[in-house]
Amino acid sequence: MKKLLTLTAALCTLSSTASAATTLQYWLWDANQQPAYQQCAVNFTKKNPDITVKITQKGWNDYWTGLTTGFVSGTAPDVFTNHLAYFPEFARNNQLVDINPLIKRDKVATNIYYPGLAQLWTKDGKRYGLPKDFDTVAIFYNADLLAKAGLKPADLANLTWNPKDGGTWQRTIARLTLDKQGNNGLSPKFNKKQVAQYGYMTPYGAGFNGQTEWAFYTATTGWKHNNGLFGTKYNYDDPRFAQTIQWLADLNLKHGLIPSFQEVQASGGDSLFRAGKAVMVTNGSWMISDYTSKLPFKVGIAPLPKGPDGTRKSMFNGLADSIWVGSKNQDAAWKWVKYLASAECQNVVGRTGVVLPAIPSATNLAVAAHKARGVDSSVFVNQAKAKGGTFLFPITDAAAQVNDIMTSTMQKVFLGQAKAADVLGDANAKVNALFK
Repeated sequence: MKKLLTLTAALCTLSSTASAATTLQYWLWDANQQPAYQQCAVNFTKKNPDITVKITQKGWNDYWTGLTTGFVSGTAPDVFTNHLAYFPEFARNNQLVDINPLIKRDKVATNIYYPGLAQLWTKDGKRYGLPKDFDTVAIFYNADLLAKAGLKPADLANLTWNPKDGGTWQRTIARLTLDKQGNNGLSPKFNKKQVAQYGYMTPYGAGFNGQTEWAFYTATTGWKHNNGLFGTKYNYDDPRFAQTIQWLADLNLKHGLIPSFQEVQASGGDSLFRAGKAVMVTNGSWMISDYTSKLPFKVGIAPLPKGPDGTRKSMFNGLADSIWVGSKNQDAAWKWVKYLASAECQNVVGRTGVVLPAIPSATNLAVAAHKARGVDSSVFVNQAKAKGGTFLFPITDAAAQVNDIMTSTMQKVFLGQAKAADVLGDANAKVNALFK
């Protein structure tokens, strides 16, 4: 009888343990980052045996569609990687958990990250995420094609740019651009209608923020997107902005030194760089491992050109993990978010080099991981540390509407259907009307 009671008690304990076990659903969009976070999940479960984490990766467009649908249908993940372009709308619709009370309760430090990152995720006294990484922008270049043109990496280290003639930056782009007869863009014989190799390509896109396309140019003219975080007055009608956008469009339309908008859209994003048909591309630090380990040529990294104000400026962006307000596992979800934002997890991510973590010591591990592979990624970190070297992502309400207006307007300019100075004023008026 005693054995039977003991067995019954054991079975009850097992049943209780099984029912207490929690499986968290966690979503991210970057396949390159999934292995690192999978390791974090394994380590997390060792510390929290009653919680397992199931990671789902979806491509960028499917990711946001799936989240939006999930919020409505009640099937969204407990925790998901969030983006500054999307979180204001989610917060306004009460779809995110305010983690400020949890941070205060557990005495979680928010000053361990690169300055400015933590504040990006706050609004109206509430906080919707803790920083997991940061990014700045730089120039990636095909080292083989650079050498073939008789240039050295040092030749890219101190380039200058201005919106009138493009400075030494435009001249370098021209030197690296070749037509089918082998004439470069500096030659009077250069045929811009028969380009075999472009010196530079811009990904275009990013209608309202221009992170990897134009914001690092416009910022050095003294221009700002708007009047601060969650700003309600935009400055797309500023002549400095129009001049810069027109200069960028004319690199293709007038000079033939970069691929056309149509060509980039048809081939997709940075495909021409990957195919060895464009020598340089501006992109974010999240591309370091992808470019330097997967392409059939050696890829180097150079700093952005200095602008009219004599400085280099990069948008300062970063991701965070948010908890869905409809999660039935919010206590476990908070433990996971707290762990994702900790040095323990960010060190794991840093050692892979897949992104630059939000905690400086973990970033150092990422830079060391790159260095061990012969890649110098310090340009991105130096940009983040430089005094006045960064400006914040333009976090805004009505981001989708602002983006729609600016995307369609910019496309007209890049397609040569309109001059920037003629259409940006109307676009700006439509944007600012959204906040009245």
